[in-house]
Amino acid sequence: MAPHERACFYVQAQAPQEKLAFYFAVQSGGNFDIDYEVTNPAGGVVLDGQKERQGDFVFAARSAGEHAFCFSNTMSSFAEKMLDFDVTAEHETQADHPSRQNPLPNAAKQREQAAQSLSTIDEMASRIATGLTNFHRSLRHYHTRLHRNMDTVRSTESRVFWFAVMEVAFITGVVGAQIMAIQTLFNTSGKARV
Repeated sequence: MAPHERACFYVQAQAPQEKLAFYFAVQSGGNFDIDYEVTNPAGGVVLDGQKERQGDFVFAARSAGEHAFCFSNTMSSFAEKMLDFDVTAEHETQADHPSRQNPLPNAAKQREQAAQSLSTIDEMASRIATGLTNFHRSLRHYHTRLHRNMDTVRSTESRVFWFAVMEVAFITGVVGAQIMAIQTLFNTSGKARV
């Protein structure tokens, strides 16, 4: 994001109580901070923050409609910032399996066993999905830290380089001044020293 820029992104919540997940992280620029604001379809503020480095939020939409996720770099007068963000709408409605509908009287026992095995598989799939989501969030966190640390390393490397250049220039200047002082002492006549 350029200095003084404000950008908004929109996600449609299809039903009330639908979960919306919002993640952002400042990867580089300035002090790694950004202002953000999340508003609901009525224009009310759901989440907001100033000078935040990163955030990971999940909230239930109170009403169906378009939610705005806005970032603002207006506090920065010259620093461009690079953001990593993700906004998702998680639909929690699950379709009924045919085996969960009213079973036929002659195959009721088989349908019940099939429904139990399907519910067990659904639970396992749900656990795996939750684990993958947590793993993905951890990876995003580590990815953000990697970018910030690499930016810090580049900054430190640049400062060390320029400090070394200034140090060499200072030492060269001191050596030159000492040489001139010694030459001045030895080039003067003996009468001037007495």
